[in-house]
Amino acid sequence: MRNTKGHAGNRRSHHALEELRFSNCPKCNALHLRHKACNGCGNYKGREVIDVMKKVLKKEKKNEAMKEASKQNTSEKKPEKKEKEASLESLSKK
Repeated sequence: MRNTKGHAGNRRSHHALEELRFSNCPKCNALHLRHKACNGCGNYKGREVIDVMKKVLKKEKKNEAMKEASKQNTSEKKPEKKEKEASLESLSKK
């Protein structure tokens, strides 16, 4: 059976999104979601559950590796372009 617009609206009246609620971290005073570990210091309920420094160091190491890889890729691509240009010039001369 078909529901009227009013009945559908009444059913959907509870589907509204609620605002997120934040709390201050007692250690670093940063805002974090309630019942979640703090992103700033990694503490939850007075104990450290996330090693933030370890994550930061891992991210820095990954970024350095990506930079090194991109430098190697660019240095490898340059000779290939020169070889292609040289082969095109030799073909055009013939």
